[in-house]
Amino acid sequence: MRVVILGGTGPSGILLIEEALASKHVVVIYARNPQKLPAHLSEHADVTIVKGELEDSKALDTALAGADAVLSALGPTFGNPSGTPIARGYSAVLDAMRRSGVKRLIALGTPSIKDEQHDKFSAAYAAMVAAVSFGARSAYKDIVAVGEVIRACEDIDWTIVRVPVLTNGRNREVQVGYIGDNGAGAGYSLARLGFAVFVLRELEKGEWIKQAPLITSA
Repeated sequence: MRVVILGGTGPSGILLIEEALASKHVVVIYARNPQKLPAHLSEHADVTIVKGELEDSKALDTALAGADAVLSALGPTFGNPSGTPIARGYSAVLDAMRRSGVKRLIALGTPSIKDEQHDKFSAAYAAMVAAVSFGARSAYKDIVAVGEVIRACEDIDWTIVRVPVLTNGRNREVQVGYIGDNGAGAGYSLARLGFAVFVLRELEKGEWIKQAPLITSA
C-alpha cells in the first residue's frame, strides 16, 4: 500500500515509518520539519517527503494523492499550545482525505478519549487522566477534541489507538482491549515499538474499524 504518515519525526513516528517500510509499504512522510528525519529514512528509495503544516490544504492534497491510508503518530505534548491545534489539523487532514478518496485512518489517541460503551472504571486510569487534565490542560483539551473530530466522520474507516505511558522498550507484543478489563486494561505502559507494530497489523487486518481500543505491552 501507499501510506501517508503524520507525526513521523517523533520517536513513535520513526518506528512507525520503519515498520511500514519493513512491511513493504510505500511511505509518504508529511512533516513540518522533515530535516529531523534520520538519513536512513529520508534517503530510503520507498520514501517520499512532503513538507507542510497540518492545515496546509495544498500540501496535504499533494501528500494524499494516490494514497491508500493515513497512519498518524501525532499527539499533544505537555508544552501544547492553547486551543486545539492538533484537532484543527485533523479536520484539515480529514477534508483532504475526502478530496483524495482516502478512506482509512489509524490515529494515536490516549485514555483521555473515553469510550463510554466499552470502558469500565479503573482508579489508576482515572487518576492518570485527571493528572493530565489538571497538569497539562491544553494537551488534554486537544486530544479530547481529536477524538471528537475523528469519531464524527461516518464516511471514514477510522481507528483511534489509545496508548498509556509510552516507553522506549523493544517489546513488540501488545494486549488489546479497553480500560478496566483484565487484558490491556490491566497494564499501564506501552513500548512505542508495540504501537507501530499494532498500527501496521490493524492496517492489514482491519479488526478495529470505528473503534478506539486501548493497547498496552503484553
